[in-house]
Amino acid sequence: MTDNGGGISPEDLPLALSPHATSKISQTSDLDHIATLGFRGEALASIASVSRLSIRSRIPDSNAAFLLETEGVVDNLPPGAVRPASGPVGTSVTVRNLFFNTPARRKFLRTPATEQSRCVDALTELAMAHPAVAFLAKADGRLVLDVPPGQDPVDRALDLLGRELKDQLLLVSADEQSDARGIALWGLVGLPAVARATRAAQHVFINGRAVRDRTIQHALAEAYRGILEPGRQATALLMLDMSPEAVDVNVHPQKAEVRFRDSGLVHSVVYHAVKRALVAADLTPTISMLRPHVGAREILPAGSSHLPANGATPLDADAHRRAFVDYFRRASPGTTQSPISYSEVRQAIDAAGPAPTPPPFAPASQSSISTHTPHDDTPHTTSLPTAVPASAVLQVHNSFLVTQDEQGVVIVDQHALHERVMFEALLARVLETDLESQRLLAPVILDVLPAQASRLDDLGPLLRRIGIEASQTGPRQIAIHAFPTFLFDRNVDPAEFFPDLLDKATAAGFAPESEDALRDVLDMMACKAAVKAGDRMSPSELGELLRLREAVERSSNCPHGRPTTVRLTIRELERLFGRS
Repeated sequence: MTDNGGGISPEDLPLALSPHATSKISQTSDLDHIATLGFRGEALASIASVSRLSIRSRIPDSNAAFLLETEGVVDNLPPGAVRPASGPVGTSVTVRNLFFNTPARRKFLRTPATEQSRCVDALTELAMAHPAVAFLAKADGRLVLDVPPGQDPVDRALDLLGRELKDQLLLVSADEQSDARGIALWGLVGLPAVARATRAAQHVFINGRAVRDRTIQHALAEAYRGILEPGRQATALLMLDMSPEAVDVNVHPQKAEVRFRDSGLVHSVVYHAVKRALVAADLTPTISMLRPHVGAREILPAGSSHLPANGATPLDADAHRRAFVDYFRRASPGTTQSPISYSEVRQAIDAAGPAPTPPPFAPASQSSISTHTPHDDTPHTTSLPTAVPASAVLQVHNSFLVTQDEQGVVIVDQHALHERVMFEALLARVLETDLESQRLLAPVILDVLPAQASRLDDLGPLLRRIGIEASQTGPRQIAIHAFPTFLFDRNVDPAEFFPDLLDKATAAGFAPESEDALRDVLDMMACKAAVKAGDRMSPSELGELLRLREAVERSSNCPHGRPTTVRLTIRELERLFGRS
């Protein structure tokens, strides 16, 4: 590993291998203001103790470099261990024959390819966080990483994440200031089409340091709730800048995890910034006969002031990006410039102004297909293209709606879209008050498993919220006394709905008191109540459903994360008919 930094003086070279040595702390209070990277105190000493290690370093004021070589020794270095050598300003650390003196440790290493991959991953994260610095890595004579210096953060991210993602990423920008707890956020998040099975494509940085943090992971997952299928993880690159006093980086041996002074603020900033970017974008997938992809859109290019996404609301994040460009350029190559301070970043972003939010959209009046809720008059944020009137809607096989917008032909899954509409209506109502219920003239008696009957008491608060009143009348019997009016109006049979609810309640991981459990049950209610594939709809119902598509947030996906709508663009139609 080679850098072109300030180097290490010959007197300090032996100290660099001393256990727990560090040049980052000179007094106790410095522990609360750590704003640099580098080896953890014992890391270099630990590496030197199990390898043949050499350090070649030169400080700017010296005419020569100095070389220190060891073979599994870190204490009591022999006289003359440090000797003059040739070399440029900076430091080069070379490690050979790792675990040569501890073969038992070497047996725990994975295959060369696996260990090589881990090294490249670590370098890639460093390169993401420091686009001003060039990175070059070779393995077995093969170039595995090569990025130039002085890059824009967006260009560096695309070089490392893949240029093919350019049309699949959205900008994220936010700024929350609260004394020393302020947070500035800049990043890129992927559209649902580029979600992965694991979190391997999620890269989070705090003050330039790559971390894994459950608070941020949870905020990201919540922002994507309802637009990703279960088990899929969003692609994201998030850069957070905050005061060193607001984050403790010394809670993990590898500094891979941190502890926030105000984790609630961090969660809120990430969640709302990512959700705002997703709401502002048109997430309708586009049909391509050549390859499946999501509709054409570009991330913010240098010098631009808005997202040129299909139907997306302009989001002026360019000033925030420029502020982070300055932040990333902590130290120009060949200098020993100190990192830009938190206050300097704050001043730059303050000058840029707040990251704007999309304007609200006020839905029109409700009709028979929708469900009235106390929140119906609340403006919903949306950026979906406007559909045509119901007279131009074709219902295909009583399952799909075909219409058009300014971009091409739009195909809607009537059940999936109506399910999303119902879910949002139920969620809005239940967050304000319990759902209305209707007493039954005679209770519905159900035969259930003993394990299901035993869960009834735990389910009591949840059942009351959704308008169900039930009691256990025997070891294997439950009586339903009241049922949600909403489900009655949609002709849902209590004898069919409640057993499915009990099956869900007895599944592993179901916590009745949690928000996730409430959403799961509301999703089930919406699915039961929505129009089905095969249901014939009247022209007015067709028009109302398409209108609600524009008025309901996240209508591009059903609550399970599957798409409700796909688009065949004019460009694809022209290509199919040989016009281009």
